[in-house]
Amino acid sequence: MKIAIIGCGNMGMAFARAFLKFDLVKKEDFLLVEKSEDRMESLNAFQPGIITGVIGPQISEYDLIILSVKPQDFTSVSHALREVVKPNQVILSIMAGVTIDIIQNALDHKAVIRAMPNTPAMLGMGITAYSASPEVDINQLRKIENLINATGRSVFLENEEQLNAVTALSGSGPAYFFYVVKAMIEAGKQMGFEESVAALLVKQTMLGSFHLINTADKSLDELIKAVASKGGTTEAALRQFEAGQLDETLKNGIIAAQKRSAELSKGG
Repeated sequence: MKIAIIGCGNMGMAFARAFLKFDLVKKEDFLLVEKSEDRMESLNAFQPGIITGVIGPQISEYDLIILSVKPQDFTSVSHALREVVKPNQVILSIMAGVTIDIIQNALDHKAVIRAMPNTPAMLGMGITAYSASPEVDINQLRKIENLINATGRSVFLENEEQLNAVTALSGSGPAYFFYVVKAMIEAGKQMGFEESVAALLVKQTMLGSFHLINTADKSLDELIKAVASKGGTTEAALRQFEAGQLDETLKNGIIAAQKRSAELSKGG
């Protein structure tokens, strides 16, 4: 496929690097549109493909157009893109909170896919959920799914509204883990460790725990019980978590993120 990416921030470049790494697009078939002069300098040093600062007629030559701009910049981008987009092209949006319907109306274009990746995509370890308008045919959908999978894993959702929950759960999810890791490191420092030692203990514990979740033939409750012996240290910590309703706080925070995502989708 010939691919154009509009907006080359962290997520746009995560997709660009993944496509090039797995030879999913040739550099001569890859167009990157970036208005920031600083990012343009970085792109020129990286040389991932054809680089330009404007949305021009050449966009119409590409099979897939990826919108990776900030949602607040979409209005200005849409004015220029509307003039050059062709009916046979597919639009893939990774803009948070901008619905398929909004994109279709702004561009006067029907074939639109809306995706919600997360930041581990920058390491090829992301998870992306996506929905598509009916005008995107199955062959196009499969090709684009293969492209998305270059950044990690993907899941297709028939109901676009579920992307608000995806935004809250996996899109924002990395920040929740970072928050917990930060609190654990701070606890380590309070107990007398150097920050580097506390960070090593916590990060390796998190990494190992992830692999246990993925490989152990046990439920999460069983994994917790395997660590928390009766009357022991882990049980003392868990009792404190329960007293502070940590689980409810986390769940309520994620639901608040879902509500905010829904508000943003409606222009709130």
